[in-house]
Amino acid sequence: MILRVAIVGGGIGGLALAQSLRRSGIDATVYERDSDPASRRQGYRIHIGPAGAAALRSCLPPDLYELFLATRGQPGDRITVLSNRLRVLREFPVPPAPEGSAGGAVNRLTLREVLLGGLPVCFGREFLGYESLGDAVRVHFTSGAAVDADVVVGADGVNSAVRRQLLPHAEVTDSGTRVIYGKAPLTPDISAALPEPVRQGFVAVTSALRPVSMALGLMGFVEPPAQAAARLCPGITVHDCGSYVMWALTASARAFPADVLSLDGDELTVLAARMTRRWHPRLRVLVSGADPAETFALAVRTSVPVAPWTADRVTVLGDAIHAMSPAGGSGANTALRDAELLARELAAQPDDPVTAIARYEQEMLDYGFAAVGEAERANARYRR
Repeated sequence: MILRVAIVGGGIGGLALAQSLRRSGIDATVYERDSDPASRRQGYRIHIGPAGAAALRSCLPPDLYELFLATRGQPGDRITVLSNRLRVLREFPVPPAPEGSAGGAVNRLTLREVLLGGLPVCFGREFLGYESLGDAVRVHFTSGAAVDADVVVGADGVNSAVRRQLLPHAEVTDSGTRVIYGKAPLTPDISAALPEPVRQGFVAVTSALRPVSMALGLMGFVEPPAQAAARLCPGITVHDCGSYVMWALTASARAFPADVLSLDGDELTVLAARMTRRWHPRLRVLVSGADPAETFALAVRTSVPVAPWTADRVTVLGDAIHAMSPAGGSGANTALRDAELLARELAAQPDDPVTAIARYEQEMLDYGFAAVGEAERANARYRR
């Protein structure tokens, strides 16, 4: 009998898990509440480190892995800390990637579209709850539909409804940090204003007068994603978005208006411009050049470590269990590690999924909450 796995949530971790399980002959289906892959903001540039790239290589079929490689951004060789007047304060060379490593910057939506390739995903399915049927689990959706599975995985993010039912005592706290994210298309004007260190790698901008910082990352595609998909995986839908500069303006909540999370893109762009009005003109051009429709704010939230629980046929991965600050750059990589580990354990013991889940949870809780702690320490530096 083939193991049936229902994955609630079609983000990076859930899709990677589904890809890996199906490669092992396990019946995995993803249930996603969004109406389609691009129905809401997906975020912009993220960094896939060696561990995340290794997990992708394990999870993806060879053609999709090649598409992941082809849709990465141009690599950088350093991390630079600049003052808000563009004075170089520190530089950290990025060591060469280990032989065979394939990390790098990726566009979040592009990666999600790669991970969607060939998967059975049921969009428009919002999770309502689950009930145990002994050797199976029934998943209920708000539409009234229900499905039965041998295993249910909550990959539904920081607001996970699966986690709320499975671990009602698990807490997610407000870190006290707010971030405005912006995306400036790489037009000739933006390219001309781009500080040279941004072309060389990731940049952090600090302000001596105000507790506000900015992260800058260039997403420069070597080959347009849609062209790469047509060449490597005909039939896979991947949108072109063009090269761009991502910026993230970060500060404690008290440095922002109390209603910052309810402001629209136009209002946030104006606010970001006001908060950086004394910064170097070349930085201000990046802020003013952002597309308001792509500008949004969020509160950084982080999971409180939870003690191990008794394993059953329902489990969680990624932000659903160990949400963390983006300051550490580890969230997506840790979710991919979860996906690779859980898939490996279930493939090794398909006839005893509860034992497989117990082995996964024991290891995941250790490294997952270690990553949460590292990210929180990085986030604390932004609040100083």
